[in-house]
Amino acid sequence: MKKEIEDHLKNTMLPFWSAMADREEGGFYGYMEHDLAVDQKADKGCILMSRITWFFSNAYLLLRDRALMETARHGYEFLKDHCFDAEYGGVYWSVTFDGQPADTVKHTYNQAFAIYALSSYYDASGDPAALQSALALFRLIEEKMKDELGYLEAFDRAFQPVSNEKLSENGVEAFRSMNTHLHVMEAYTELLRVVQEKQGHEEARREVWKALYGVCEIFADRMWNAQKERAEVFFDRNWNSLIDLWSSGHDIESSWLADRAVDILCSAAVTAEEQNPAWKMAGRVHGMTGAMARHVYEKAFVRDSVVSEFENGCPAPGRVWWVQAEAVVGFLNAAGRSPGKEKYLNAAERVWSFIKEYFLDRRENSEWYWDINEELKPTNKPIVEPWKCPYHNGRMCLEVIKRLDRSKEQGSGGNQ
Repeated sequence: MKKEIEDHLKNTMLPFWSAMADREEGGFYGYMEHDLAVDQKADKGCILMSRITWFFSNAYLLLRDRALMETARHGYEFLKDHCFDAEYGGVYWSVTFDGQPADTVKHTYNQAFAIYALSSYYDASGDPAALQSALALFRLIEEKMKDELGYLEAFDRAFQPVSNEKLSENGVEAFRSMNTHLHVMEAYTELLRVVQEKQGHEEARREVWKALYGVCEIFADRMWNAQKERAEVFFDRNWNSLIDLWSSGHDIESSWLADRAVDILCSAAVTAEEQNPAWKMAGRVHGMTGAMARHVYEKAFVRDSVVSEFENGCPAPGRVWWVQAEAVVGFLNAAGRSPGKEKYLNAAERVWSFIKEYFLDRRENSEWYWDINEELKPTNKPIVEPWKCPYHNGRMCLEVIKRLDRSKEQGSGGNQ
């Protein structure tokens, strides 16, 4: 599996997304139809720009190919020059193909992904301006996009609250969402990782550590439903769940992202006042993520793939690309942390086999289909659009390679 996924990363994912770079206007083309026609004048989602920049930064960190660093820099320059609002601060939802503001909503989710990208780009490039931008966005979220109960969602350009239709689905409009809080946690994890590893950032380390601890606490106290062994998805202001919805896809993703968050929280804890709470939080979170992975394996792992969600107990039809990518990583993570190592390793391999058979688009100059229907045939959804990018499947490749390399080292005594 590792060799196949490494080949897929080098020979499909990286060439495909490198070719999506817009060498005239900057950034990356924002849309490719199912028929592989690229719309060079489509708006460019700032989440898309952040995620692709993140991908190439981390691909460079793994493979050390200078061409990957140049593509990461290409994404960073567009993000820096066009996606940031110089007047009010923060990152727009989208810009035009030539970098003018299009949708000026400031969403907490979007700011989080910019932090994620900037932190990794800083790690890859060493450019201190990228870290300063990441910290500025972190402080903006903490100052303008949260209240005493948790993080808020959508704002206009001047940071006045607006409806949260962009991160709401299934017929409800959420005041708070699991999805936004999950990715704030993910962004703060990456930011804390880089500030703790580099010298001279002690004040930032303390700030980000405290904030990440707070997000983990929200995850444990507000989102986790112990009785149902799942995270709830959409909430009102006071964290009452709005709908009977189990997002099994987000749960298998959360299972490893939350584990990583508390691992970094513990490694970055310096004082006893930080270390003791970090260890206790890690114990709580690892217990929840183990239950999450087991629940997905037992109830949503069907036909060698993972169902994306269950509303009122009913499974969603078909299969979705990103859920399968996260399932590979989530099951690998569970294999390293939970009883039943072999069953989880087997599940990861079976999902990868399912991906190869049904999701890899064998047409030249393509990558993965968006989804497949109940007959296991691809639908006509686009290959690239604001949400369809190498964040999930590219990250799956990076995580599998790193995790299985690490497992091999540990097995041979390399880490002793």
